[in-house]
Amino acid sequence: MLDCLAVALGGAIGSVLRYLIGFIPLKNQTLFPIKTFAINVLGCFVIGLITALSLKSSNLNPRLVLFLKVGICGGFTTFSTFALESSNLLKNGHPGIAVLYMFLSIAVGIGFVLLAELLIKK
Repeated sequence: MLDCLAVALGGAIGSVLRYLIGFIPLKNQTLFPIKTFAINVLGCFVIGLITALSLKSSNLNPRLVLFLKVGICGGFTTFSTFALESSNLLKNGHPGIAVLYMFLSIAVGIGFVLLAELLIKK
């Protein structure tokens, strides 16, 4: 139960941080979604740091790692988890599964967004 609370609290923090980034004014608005891109890249960097630190030091509380990785990073961006899982598959000698996972996640994800929009338009 405490693990769930750690994830919930971290998720709330990550979600609010993501929401607040939307208020950062940009001088030159472009078609490219720079804020979302920055959120995803930052989330990937942070989840990489947390993972590396937790593997390097056994002194880190597992609940703190859960709070940071699943909670804050998960609330901030699930793309960071996608990137971490893809990286782990590559590092563990499963490049075929990694490429399949990456391709399907993107293609099927976009496909389902389009399908949902199509269903609602009817």
